[in-house]
Amino acid sequence: MVQFIYSILIGASLVACGFAQESDDIGKSISRGVQFLVEDQNPDGSWGSARQTKGLNIYAPVPGSHHAFRTAVTAMSVSALIESGLADQSGAAADALKKGIDRLLIELPKVRRANSDAIYNVWTHAFGLQALALIYHRTEDDAERRKIRGIIQGQINRLNRFESIDGGWGYYDFNAQTARPSGSSISFTTATVLVAFKEVESIEGIELSDRIVKRAIDSINRQRKSDLSYMYGEYLKSRPMYGINRPGGSLGRSQACNYALRIWGDETITNQHIDEWLDKLGKRNGWLDIGRKRPVPHEAWFGVAGYFYYYGHYYGAQCTGLLPDEKSAVHKKMLAALMLKHQEKDGSWWDFPFYSYHQPYGTAFAVMTLARCR
Repeated sequence: MVQFIYSILIGASLVACGFAQESDDIGKSISRGVQFLVEDQNPDGSWGSARQTKGLNIYAPVPGSHHAFRTAVTAMSVSALIESGLADQSGAAADALKKGIDRLLIELPKVRRANSDAIYNVWTHAFGLQALALIYHRTEDDAERRKIRGIIQGQINRLNRFESIDGGWGYYDFNAQTARPSGSSISFTTATVLVAFKEVESIEGIELSDRIVKRAIDSINRQRKSDLSYMYGEYLKSRPMYGINRPGGSLGRSQACNYALRIWGDETITNQHIDEWLDKLGKRNGWLDIGRKRPVPHEAWFGVAGYFYYYGHYYGAQCTGLLPDEKSAVHKKMLAALMLKHQEKDGSWWDFPFYSYHQPYGTAFAVMTLARCR
């Protein structure tokens, strides 16, 4: 009996040591990622640029597209520095965060639609809102909070203005190219905006349109299939079994769509559904990983593009927060292992060669994913 109890205690001790080691590994990985962001920051406080072109580049009419890209990546990097916890102390990370916030507050109100068909600014407004929410809750200065609330409301107003004609948001308008976009709403773009809306919803004085939120939710639900894979965009609704609309193609966006619907009160997205899709994210990860670092968008099986990778895992990490601890822990372990495995020698993460935006955005997503796995 004594031997039995002793063996149980030793086993428990080994498990505890394993968790401690894993937590230590996550902490070191986050530190390396933050160090990369500090060193990669532009002199003006932003991240990313239009440099490092390749044979096939993302369509990006200048200068508006790159202003949107750079400001979005700056917002993501600011969010990652805050969520890492490492910028709460004095030092290089704190200095980088201050410079990033100062630049973000200047540039966000200036971001515009690039031209009649490229509406990349919707991504900027969404990731900008998430960063602004974090910045707002870090300060207790009333004047600073008023300033931030004004910028938040301005970003919401722009998203309202660029809502797709059928509800939700897309990032291209290849149809009539109208002032209010006539292009298709895109499932995961809409989910990204809804998540950002939820994060600023509780801030005093912020006004969200119930009608626009409902139209966005309805848009995602129109693209939702019975197995909780989601169509890429409403323009593909007549091709539900097209590769990109099947579970392997939806793996990088089902997490975002499930999370957005759930936090906005859709009770049909149950814990079981969240658990099942996180399980798929781990067991079927190869479908996303095969697309990682490929230079041509959607060239991998099921139409997977490289830039689905860290995006999908970030929203997967968000989903873990909806589950009970015992379920959540399993998925956090899976997500952390993937992030640790793919960290580059310089401390960054990246999944798609994209001018020079890919390393800071990939690193930001990975750091925020790992922060939720601690």
